[in-house]
Amino acid sequence: MNRLLLAIACFVVFAFSAFGQSSRVRVVSTPTPAPPKIQNDNAPVVDERGAPVLKGSSQRTTTTTSPAPTTANGDDEVIKIETNLVTMPVSVLDRDGRFISGLQQRDFKIFENGVEQKLDYFQSTEQPFTVVLMIDVSPSTRFQIEQIHDAAMTFVNQLRANDKVMVVAFDEKVQVLSDPTNDRMQIRRAIQSADFGDGTSLYEAVDQVLNRELKRIDGRKAIVLFTDGVDTTSHRASMEGTLRDVEETDVLIYPIRYNTQQDGFGGWGGGNQRRRQRGGYPNPGGNILGSILGAILNGQIQTMPGGGGNQGDYMTGQQYLEALAQNSGGRKFEADTMMNLESSFSGIAEELRRQYSIGYYPDNVGQVGDRKQITIRVQRPNVVVRAKTSYIVGQADRRLAGK
Repeated sequence: MNRLLLAIACFVVFAFSAFGQSSRVRVVSTPTPAPPKIQNDNAPVVDERGAPVLKGSSQRTTTTTSPAPTTANGDDEVIKIETNLVTMPVSVLDRDGRFISGLQQRDFKIFENGVEQKLDYFQSTEQPFTVVLMIDVSPSTRFQIEQIHDAAMTFVNQLRANDKVMVVAFDEKVQVLSDPTNDRMQIRRAIQSADFGDGTSLYEAVDQVLNRELKRIDGRKAIVLFTDGVDTTSHRASMEGTLRDVEETDVLIYPIRYNTQQDGFGGWGGGNQRRRQRGGYPNPGGNILGSILGAILNGQIQTMPGGGGNQGDYMTGQQYLEALAQNSGGRKFEADTMMNLESSFSGIAEELRRQYSIGYYPDNVGQVGDRKQITIRVQRPNVVVRAKTSYIVGQADRRLAGK
């Protein structure tokens, strides 16, 4: 009995001792490791930096769609993703200038530098478009500005409800008067709102529209350019640079050339600062003949009406507008020979809306900066094909019209 009581007493002492020590013991729980996650073979794997990586590779590999090479950290291997699909809008007209619809992919053949290419992309659906109306408001257009305004509105009246218009005016400076919109009243107000200024920065205006304004716009795009073609004050852009830019885009350009040389003040586009300082410009609201005679007596111009300023400037301007149309696949018009503006502009609007888009992957991609000659043939008799005749290989040659 005494042994039993002694055993019980020892047990009680041991229990109290253990309980007293438990308040000083820190219990740490360790979670059970989660089982490995099974990834879908098609799902992207993400590294600790959040960048997609190629599965099955011992290196972390980031991907980029930037046309310019990028530098990766550490041993990362950069993959540059590009597409060499070359696409362009194509218009097919009959001998009377009417658009021909209903053509199929098999009706087209395309050649690059004389070598036939496989046609990989074809689209013929009617689509809305965005057009930039570029209005020359330099001093040389003063006598024809009302006609230019009327012509611009005539073109707008040919558009459908879902076609959009941006209005840009330029003299020495370039002004965006309206962002792309289908509000006809807003467009009309924008066309009428431009004020005259000094100079003519035509090249800078074309450069800004191509490389800034239209870069932000998807779908079919075009420029209708109302001008005499003479540039006098561009410093940040050139004729050669803008013509090259046109070859790298899918923007169609339709110059409407006004012959301001016949007004006797064509060379006054702002290139001769001293001439402007000596007397300003004639008042378009007054007697034109009197203004011309007064200008001659004051020594402001040295030519009679029709001689107009610098003959070479006008020849250069005309050649520039022709090159803009040719390099883009558009058409150039002479304003003084457009007997029916409404009919002419209706044809342009229909052409823009219903063009074919074709594309191919070149057999020989070439190097950046290479110029490739393009020939497009349609397997139909008595048709006129309007499209780009060349393109320049760019850093990332993505030219998918209407995407």
